[in-house]
Amino acid sequence: MSSTMTAAAPIVYPDSDGMPMADNTQQFRAIVTIQGNLEALFRDRADVFVAGDLLWYPVEGRPDIRRAPDAMVVFGRPKGDRGSYRQWEEEGIAPQVVFEVLSPGNTLTEMAAKFEFYDRYGVEEYYLYDPASGDLSGWRREGGRLRVIEEIDGWVSPRLGVRFRREGGEVRMYLPDGRPFLSFVELQEQLDRERQRAERLAARLRALGIDPDVDTL
Repeated sequence: MSSTMTAAAPIVYPDSDGMPMADNTQQFRAIVTIQGNLEALFRDRADVFVAGDLLWYPVEGRPDIRRAPDAMVVFGRPKGDRGSYRQWEEEGIAPQVVFEVLSPGNTLTEMAAKFEFYDRYGVEEYYLYDPASGDLSGWRREGGRLRVIEEIDGWVSPRLGVRFRREGGEVRMYLPDGRPFLSFVELQEQLDRERQRAERLAARLRALGIDPDVDTL
């Protein structure tokens, strides 16, 4: 009597959950600004991986257990493109810092489920930003649990070195060197102002008979 062995079907970990990255332009702009500034902050660190809207699978064999943080930072993992973040393939390292950006469509149940997920699977710092109000809340892992940061004004992220400052009713984020998080448009405007200042200085030097393109001692 013979028996037939049936190979188990491979487990599929989708790279997309079918959900949009953002529900509106304001939320999208906030996500891109946060993720972009964090990526720029750690651009010279080969051991820091920064991603936005990337599915994170913490448990091997359980593709149903997953979240796609709006922005996440993982220390101890190399840069590089990924279809998803499968923790067991990343030396078991969970994202240490996660940002979520609220949209009008988020429900209390949904946000509670996200908090529970991040609390359960080892996130060290969790920040929740509301672009409509400019408000931001934060939690830090203490005693094995995510606990609320009572005063966010002046708070400095232990992992990121980013400072949070309340200004005019909203919370702004600052890089360790004191520069604020800027959107792509704001960065371009800043570059344009610096270019115009350089051009005005060059024009004044030429008026004085000095060639700005020639190095002088």
